[in-house]
Amino acid sequence: MDSNRRRLLRSAAWLPLAGAASTALAKVAPAPLPTAAGKTARQLAADEAYWSAIAAQYDLTDDVVMLDNGYWGAMARPVLKAYQQATAEVNQANAWFGRVAFPPRARQVQQRLAAFLGVGEDEIVLTRGATEALQVLIGGYNRLRPGDQVLHADIDYDSTITAMRWLQQRRGVEPVAISLPEPCDAADALQVYADALRRHPRLKLMLLTQVNHRNGMLLPVAGIAAMARARGVDVIVDAAHAVGQVDMQVAELGADFVGINLHKWIGAPIGVGAMYVRRGRVADIDPYMGDPDRGIASRVHTGTVNFAAFLALPAALDFHAAIGVQAKRERLLLLRNRWRDALREVAGVQLIGSDETASSSAISSFRLHGRTTLEQNVAVARQLLEQHGVFTVHRDGLAQGACVRVTPGIFTSTAQVDQLATALQALAEKG
Repeated sequence: MDSNRRRLLRSAAWLPLAGAASTALAKVAPAPLPTAAGKTARQLAADEAYWSAIAAQYDLTDDVVMLDNGYWGAMARPVLKAYQQATAEVNQANAWFGRVAFPPRARQVQQRLAAFLGVGEDEIVLTRGATEALQVLIGGYNRLRPGDQVLHADIDYDSTITAMRWLQQRRGVEPVAISLPEPCDAADALQVYADALRRHPRLKLMLLTQVNHRNGMLLPVAGIAAMARARGVDVIVDAAHAVGQVDMQVAELGADFVGINLHKWIGAPIGVGAMYVRRGRVADIDPYMGDPDRGIASRVHTGTVNFAAFLALPAALDFHAAIGVQAKRERLLLLRNRWRDALREVAGVQLIGSDETASSSAISSFRLHGRTTLEQNVAVARQLLEQHGVFTVHRDGLAQGACVRVTPGIFTSTAQVDQLATALQALAEKG
């Protein structure tokens, strides 16, 4: 690639793909997916030829090493093709499509999603993402009374923390904030939440993030939810980063309210998510701003949706199923552990996140020792981009300080995470 262009891209820092976006990527017809050839998920995770063939299903820029795949997941070519075709169809048929053709097809999509999640069709509704779903669940939860307490943690998503705090104004409750230790494994997390339940007997609602966006810990949601349920405390689960990464069915979480993202680890078009409310609990979430009660659908009022994005969801589910969630998880853990293991003995690099497999995900974070402020971590991420061509993202909000998040995708190569490790070692040596 032209060196001047690379320098321009890096100098933009927080708009690093602006130049890439203006250059059309070559579109190639999707090749057949490779076969697993009888390998276990763990064996497949180390098969570089297999994952190279998977990566070939994506049209991705090579202007940077993309290690911020937690923002959203790129569409594979079959999904992009389905999205483009649906967009053309929507554009051609216009209002007739939206009013007549779309509703029955949207119901088919919802039925497909319900089967994938292992829930009833009447228990889910499509949203624009997990954030919309979670804000509806938190803001609409109507079983709170003045003086009740609601709990959130430092690992939770920013806008959901804001929503939990807002319940003080909306419902007259007391928000309770807790933090998790570093490092933290499943047993530690269970103890933290058990202590919180014991210390705060007026708790009525808890927010749990299954895989958080700050350090990527996989929380033992089912165990925490069981403790909460025994004390009469409801749980809202943020599963934005879990669906597509973790082999699970929604009912296994033991929570009645869940926000889901489908444009992250499932790889649907941007703007596709879902909200789950267990059958029998819909009345505990208010209809949206006084909408007539039509079941779960009346709890979300998005307006005119991106019809094509919703219609491309089955193609994303097909692509996801062709690889398999177990193979995805093993590959993502391999990539995560590879860069972390390479830096484990490097002085000056603090690895954040558990080394316990059951508590790990693709997402992980680090700090350069002593650099805990937001500004310092913005600067580290900028250095990685400008000096080494590696794109990561700073994260703030952890009780122990800000950090830099690293998130490979299933199309990430081992060479790319090795490039990150080399770059971080160089930054640490500079001090």
